[in-house]
Amino acid sequence: MNYQDLIMKKRDGSKLSEAEINVVVKGISDGSMPDYQISAWAMAVYFQGMDSDETTWLALAMARSGDSMDLSPVKGITVDKHSTGGVGDKTTLVAIPVAAAAGVPVAKMSGRGLGHTGGTIDKFESIPGFRVEKGYEEFIEQVNCLHAAVISQSGNLVPADKRLYAIRDLTATVESIPLIASSIMSKKLASGAAAIVLDVKVGQGAFMKEVGSARALAEAMVAIGQGAGRKMVAVLTDMEQPLGNMVGNALEVREAMDTLQGRGPQDLTEISVYLAAEMIFLGQKADSLEAARRLARDTLSSGKAADKLGQIIAWQGGSWDEKSPGFGLPEAGFKQAVCADRSGFIQRIDAFAVGRAAMHLGAGRESLNDVIDHAVGVELLKKCGDKAEAGEPLAIMHYNRPERMTAAQELLARAYRIGSQALPLTPLIFDVIRGE
Repeated sequence: MNYQDLIMKKRDGSKLSEAEINVVVKGISDGSMPDYQISAWAMAVYFQGMDSDETTWLALAMARSGDSMDLSPVKGITVDKHSTGGVGDKTTLVAIPVAAAAGVPVAKMSGRGLGHTGGTIDKFESIPGFRVEKGYEEFIEQVNCLHAAVISQSGNLVPADKRLYAIRDLTATVESIPLIASSIMSKKLASGAAAIVLDVKVGQGAFMKEVGSARALAEAMVAIGQGAGRKMVAVLTDMEQPLGNMVGNALEVREAMDTLQGRGPQDLTEISVYLAAEMIFLGQKADSLEAARRLARDTLSSGKAADKLGQIIAWQGGSWDEKSPGFGLPEAGFKQAVCADRSGFIQRIDAFAVGRAAMHLGAGRESLNDVIDHAVGVELLKKCGDKAEAGEPLAIMHYNRPERMTAAQELLARAYRIGSQALPLTPLIFDVIRGE
């Protein structure tokens, strides 16, 4: 088989065999397939698509292209949780301690953020001393002892996806559901968990703006996981406005800690408990979903989940002050309010604009080599449905570099839409896609 024939076959709308997809992935990972042919193949897939078999074969081949994590020494059914990315999305920091406190082993490998969405590893690294790199034996030991560990992706994990994604990013072929689904799931399969809960974000602050496209992505990922023998569930959740009130790494950790202590915002609490319950059910720590939801709520309200997060932080070298309002996390040196220019009800908050504002302040990266400021970000004082008076603060910018404030302030001011009437709120959960 030569690469030109495989490009032509997909260009003409034919189905590639598993062997043919393996040839493409091997060429991508070992460098024998040049960039221009990868680009042509990706464009052919963009226009012609892939069926469920092809998408699964692509994900499996990419997962096998490099290292994989062997979680067989972990006792119990390992469960992973992945979000497709959003603004203020700190559910991992809440759901994992809740699930782990209920006895579910969670061996989590996460990445850093890029663009307007935050990365889980960046959030954990805002905790003083927290180590995100661990050796294999130490990682397994922590999961067996605590039921949870969160580390950064390391080693030669899914090299084919790294190269393919970089080329897709440069050739306008990112927005292909088969390529998105196989990219995400190749990393999840290589991470080794037996069950996976996917949080697929929908709205202006998410990659998928419409429910229909988000559902198609969720169905594709669930099918891949099932084809690889994993237990799967995907939950479609709202990202029209930011989740919770804090956007920025240390700010989001603080809000997650508040939530684990029963003081968190309603939307963050509800979605985190829902996701944790799905993890508990897939991990077979409850006989039904309803029982799993009760257990998740009880674990949160009893303080066991907060204790579990404290144990995770301590085991990974971090420190925090439970009695301090800021938990001893880094804090920005300056604050500036963004105020309402009229009276009325908050009808819309553009999550993408808020995420971009936080990135301008230094909370995110425009390129992988950017150094982030863990202390900075945005605190939302008003959310959709709230009433605001003219001149009343809508949000607070936490910043360290004054020269970055103006652009962020303009973005935040435009993010809010105020009207004379309160509009119906968007549902927090749109749909759930379950594996058979």
